[in-house]
Amino acid sequence: MFDLGRIQQALVDFEFDGWLLYDFRGSNTLARRVMQIPEGTMGSRRCLYFIPAAGTPMKIVHRIEDSALDHLPGEKTIYLKWQQLEAAIESCVRGCKQLAMEYSPGNGNPYVSKVDAGTVELVRSFGAEVVSSGDLIQLFEATWDEEQWALHLEAAVHTNSSFAMAWAFIADQVRTKGGVEERTVQDLIMDHFARNKLTTYHPPIVGRGPHSGMPHYETGEGEDTWIREGDFVLIDQWAKCERPRSVYSDLTRTGFVGTTVPEEYVKIFNIVAAARDAGIARVRDAFANGEPLLGGQVDDAVRQVIADAGYGEYFGHRTGHSIGQEVHGNGANMDNLETREDRRVLPGTCFSIEPGIYLPEFGVRSEINVFVDWTGEVHVTGGELQREVVPIMSLA
Repeated sequence: MFDLGRIQQALVDFEFDGWLLYDFRGSNTLARRVMQIPEGTMGSRRCLYFIPAAGTPMKIVHRIEDSALDHLPGEKTIYLKWQQLEAAIESCVRGCKQLAMEYSPGNGNPYVSKVDAGTVELVRSFGAEVVSSGDLIQLFEATWDEEQWALHLEAAVHTNSSFAMAWAFIADQVRTKGGVEERTVQDLIMDHFARNKLTTYHPPIVGRGPHSGMPHYETGEGEDTWIREGDFVLIDQWAKCERPRSVYSDLTRTGFVGTTVPEEYVKIFNIVAAARDAGIARVRDAFANGEPLLGGQVDDAVRQVIADAGYGEYFGHRTGHSIGQEVHGNGANMDNLETREDRRVLPGTCFSIEPGIYLPEFGVRSEINVFVDWTGEVHVTGGELQREVVPIMSLA
């Protein structure tokens, strides 16, 4: 249900004079969600919805799609000519000092930057200072409710249990057949998801040896994918319940096909685990102390551990991503490497912490999910933290 009062209170809290939501043919997925435009609905003309910090919202719609925003509260202006459109926008924003839009200064955060430069220029020409709506988007698109939190925990039970199942299967196949293809293990996990009524947009990553050192490796089949005794194995999998509004669980763990794990793997894993734990501690400390926390600050804390250990150049991606109805959600990412993530980590949001060290011979990633609840309590989900590389052949 659209909650105008909550949005206007947020505008007051963030000291914004208004929020101008703009979409053209599906160009602004964030605005469309806030405006509750159903998926699959694709208008062919520009529409805008202006929400002032106080007062009545204004809908701006084209004459041939004049009912596009009828489900939202407010007055309606119908335009035909482009001059009428611009006049309507000016009428809304004139007098606004701080006007939120899906915009990122310098495109430092492309996840938020959904409004084209020309539209931003037009709005600025009417005297408004355009500022980023990134934290507003989080409040109304990336925060979870109690039902979604429960759905995440339900999904996490099955994503967590799939690891033990996969390790045991690899051990059995190595003992009885000498090995198993990566794709066969992937199929096993997908069958596990189906049995437990989970869905995913893409099958999991199962990577042996050098493949584990490729963060976005596409699991394959054939001789080069055969997992044998002595191989290092990484499994990264994500899934959500097959129910409306479900949110993802996304976890990564590593194992070694042997009864004991060689020191080279132990050393790298311990560095990655320490970096992961530093990220968790940074989040917990901030919320315990009532300190505002940016996604980029979490990335800094994690990355410093790996850099101090001498492996900074081998950690080539952000620390984590927002998690929602898409595995890569629309909240703050834990990133000060690929983007300038200046959005705050907000209560009611979930994200991954997944540092990695990727060497030519193998790669280690340890991925966990963190949910900050509405009281500021920090939860790590998906079972116990992985504390060591799994010695797969020691499993019964």
